[in-house]
Amino acid sequence: MAIVTATRLLRFNAAHRVHNPALSDLENTRLFGKCNNPNWHGHNYTLEVSVKGPIDERTGYVIDLGMLRDTVERHVVDVTDHRNFNIDVPYMQGVNPTTENVVVGMWRVLEPVVAPGKLVRLRLWETENNYVDYEGE
Repeated sequence: MAIVTATRLLRFNAAHRVHNPALSDLENTRLFGKCNNPNWHGHNYTLEVSVKGPIDERTGYVIDLGMLRDTVERHVVDVTDHRNFNIDVPYMQGVNPTTENVVVGMWRVLEPVVAPGKLVRLRLWETENNYVDYEGE
């Protein structure tokens, strides 16, 4: 049976401040620049969710992409969109909200709920030029 990867894109907006409280303000500014703005800053994110599995003989799908959209919206987008990662997002509490840490947090939320497929990659675009991939490693 053929194994295929299906990907759904979702978009959301969120604010954050990249800041390590164990470092001085000067060191945070040096490391994170304008991303360390104490008044926050935001991005228009794009999340690519890739699920792999066999093609279902009855439907022809690996996963119904509408169902995948609804699942990701319910578990990640609805709790993230127009929120602040530092303050409002439960899966980011106590974590410096770099894009790398955000995508790992999203994986932990989504990995158990994307059945029948297997989550194989999240790609989180922070800007049109910058993204990170996470494959559960």
